[in-house]
Amino acid sequence: MNTVMIVEDSMTDMELLTLYLQKEGLSVMSATSGEDAQRKLEKHRPDLIVLDVILPGQSGFQLCRQLKSDPQTKGIPIVLCSTKNTEVDKQWGKMGGADAYITKPVDKDNLLNTIRQFI
Repeated sequence: MNTVMIVEDSMTDMELLTLYLQKEGLSVMSATSGEDAQRKLEKHRPDLIVLDVILPGQSGFQLCRQLKSDPQTKGIPIVLCSTKNTEVDKQWGKMGGADAYITKPVDKDNLLNTIRQFI
């Protein structure tokens, strides 16, 4: 079973994303901050990360850059997921190494189609 890590500080968004992914037959790991995600990534490697941009402490952009520059995590596809919907934000994500960028509110079909591209 493929595993997706969701890094999201909103419990409502976390529950919704988890529901969508579990109904698709995916296993879900969760983290509520960049620091929490890094601790969990030391022990478990998901097949994909869905990463919110606006997080407490380290931003999703910062975490994405860090994960993509680390030899142990650079191969994990990262889908940024944010309310930030400008072309500049999407460009920042791309420059940071994100594999895809989707916006909130999340469209279930768009989320699942995006994830299927990578796992």
